[in-house]
Amino acid sequence: MRSEVPIRSVRAEAYRVPTDRPEADGTISWNSTTIVLVEVEGGGRVGLGYTYASACIVGLIRDKLAAVIAGQDALAPASCFGAMQRAVRNLGREGLAATAISAVDTALHDLKARLFDQPLVVLLGARRTSIPIYGSGGFTTYSDAELEQQLGGWVAKDGCAFVKMKIGSEPGRDPHRVAVAKRAIGDALLFVDANGACTPRQAIRLANIFAERDVRWFEEPVSSDDLPGLAMVRQHAPCGMDVAAGEYAYTVDYVRTMLASGAVDVQQADATRCGGFTGFLEIAALCNAFHVDLSAHCAPALHMAVACVAPRIRHLEWFHDHVRIEHMLFDGAPQPRDGRISPDLTVPGNGLIFKRADAAAYAVSEAA
Repeated sequence: MRSEVPIRSVRAEAYRVPTDRPEADGTISWNSTTIVLVEVEGGGRVGLGYTYASACIVGLIRDKLAAVIAGQDALAPASCFGAMQRAVRNLGREGLAATAISAVDTALHDLKARLFDQPLVVLLGARRTSIPIYGSGGFTTYSDAELEQQLGGWVAKDGCAFVKMKIGSEPGRDPHRVAVAKRAIGDALLFVDANGACTPRQAIRLANIFAERDVRWFEEPVSSDDLPGLAMVRQHAPCGMDVAAGEYAYTVDYVRTMLASGAVDVQQADATRCGGFTGFLEIAALCNAFHVDLSAHCAPALHMAVACVAPRIRHLEWFHDHVRIEHMLFDGAPQPRDGRISPDLTVPGNGLIFKRADAAAYAVSEAA
């Protein structure tokens, strides 16, 4: 049994992967996604973590965070987490600093599991052996045929019981798009995500229209910064339609405020933004205390283990962009079976192996 393993090095690299077609949601459009990969070495092993953020955080990780955890105990990720939080006090703990800490924290947990030669989910304390996923995409740039093909495919091929689509770019078309989606997925449940595009009154009007198509989940109908607005939508949403938000929560304190405000039926959290696995599990404990379900946002290969550990969790987002990138860049990325994904208990850590040669074509500098 190891008593202490000094951290020897921290490396960070950024890769920008073009989307397979133009994408947009209710508030922005994009044509690429950047993943920032972190590798932490100690005891002759390397732990791997990542976040989806700007390449500019590579410098923050290399110059600031690496310095405060160098020589620290690789078997004590929580201690390193505290040191990194203190290091960014004057920069601000949210936004890019939070994503940088998240990438390092997830790498530290992976390193610890690899040092003990245990699957990460086992080391963290599994409560379940698999987690339900919901297919997520349905971008507002998609034609009706593309929308139908993608959402229907998640149900028919992957066995998803839930799928989610984007709305809000053209609110007048959304009732039609929702009808197309519902026809494509049959008895599966349909979720919609406005990414904060609506006012509270607009969201309530749309919620009542969507209820006619049995939409069960309305994500970020208004900005997650508008907690009174979210609470208003939740209070007036049709019975059976959950209001969800939280993907932009960077700190546990923000989640506590969101939960205390009664703004959501389901709290979302993203380990690539909220402080890695350390932050995610703190949020999971809060959700348990508030008796509110948690849903893991995006990055399914990264979230899979911790989603199997959280005490009160509903599902994990199978987001099109991240699924595609994770299968392009990592061996060991999960494959759905009957609408669920399961950690591989035969390999240590998170089970991911970075395909550096395949990723090389997408490498970007931190200034890009």
